[in-house]
Amino acid sequence: MNQPDKLVLTDLTFNACHGVLPVEKRRRQEFRVNVELEVDLRRAGRTDDLAHAIDYCAVQSVVGEVVEGAHRYLIEALAEDIAQRLLARFARARAVSVEVVKPEPPVTFKFAGVSVRIRRTRTRRGR
Repeated sequence: MNQPDKLVLTDLTFNACHGVLPVEKRRRQEFRVNVELEVDLRRAGRTDDLAHAIDYCAVQSVVGEVVEGAHRYLIEALAEDIAQRLLARFARARAVSVEVVKPEPPVTFKFAGVSVRIRRTRTRRGR
């Protein structure tokens, strides 16, 4: 089975206030987001025309609106909102994978951070 083509954006970095702890509602912390949009890239590759591709600056803008927007308690909620908005905005995308990374959560133990990774596919109307 062939692997789908993907547009991949790695380590989009934002500072925002998300989390359950009181300090997370007051103090900005770093969030990193990795996005993969499954999209047929053949036409863009053949024509070398942005009109046949997905503009990765527009993808970054959608992700930034979510991460820098309203407070969320869970990174799971951030990931879900990002995925749904990307599918709504980019009709060519058949599926999207989103990973939200919180590299330095304010906890009392030492570790390299926490992340969630989700994959959502476009649903057909009437199903």
